Amino acid sequence: MAEFDGKIALVTGTTGIARSVALRLAAAGARVTAFGIDETGNARLAGESSVCVKHVDVADPLQLEAAMAEMAGELGGLDIIVNSAAVHPYGDAVSTSPEDFNRCLQVNVGSIYLTAHFGVPIMRSRGSGVIVNVASVQGHASQTNVAAYAASKGAIHALTRAMALDFAPDRIRVLSVSPGSVRTPILERAARAADGPDADIEAVFKRFGAAHPLGRIGEPEEVAELIAFLASDRAGFITGSDHRIDGGLTAGLGVR
Repeated sequence: MAEFDGKIALVTGTTGIARSVALRLAAAGARVTAFGIDETGNARLAGESSVCVKHVDVADPLQLEAAMAEMAGELGGLDIIVNSAAVHPYGDAVSTSPEDFNRCLQVNVGSIYLTAHFGVPIMRSRGSGVIVNVASVQGHASQTNVAAYAASKGAIHALTRAMALDFAPDRIRVLSVSPGSVRTPILERAARAADGPDADIEAVFKRFGAAHPLGRIGEPEEVAELIAFLASDRAGFITGSDHRIDGGLTAGLGVR
């Protein structure tokens, strides 16, 4: 019997870490639905797996409420939520536009509130549940020119703790993971932001990896393995905590 047989999971996002998580949970028997707005990512994930992919802006409460109700009605409930959808604007508090700052908070933090707002009542009817929020090392130690992103990831840590306490009586565990540099579309954009649009992506990734004590960047499948463990019954006594998966980056001098 596969580890997640009979479990119903929602993953927000369809690229990068979200894609790997959706594939990992589905491979272990879960019935997985993924919400995303990246049409290329949506089509790729839908075409390579049993994951049900829906075009949903997870920062829009009306869209999300309708999509989650439809999913729960079709599948009969909800057991696992993995919040991985994210945007990553660049700039300090002066150069970042109010629109970009607000959108970053709405997607990165607001969607976590919304999936809990609409999802926890469904989980309660199942008697238990797990919510895993994808944060970042940027919530622990920030770089320059990532004001909105760092603020959002720090907020995820705080929201995770609050939700873990609020929903513990319902046997709903809430956790976060904080990756370092991981091979994702967001990291590719970071590489182009650092070295220009014609950057040698692999060369930049190698440079980014050198900042991590393990000497490389992470792979999304490695983050998916951690999330799968945290979502499983093997982690049944873990809640309210953040789990760094950063190649040792924040164990030393912090994010560089």
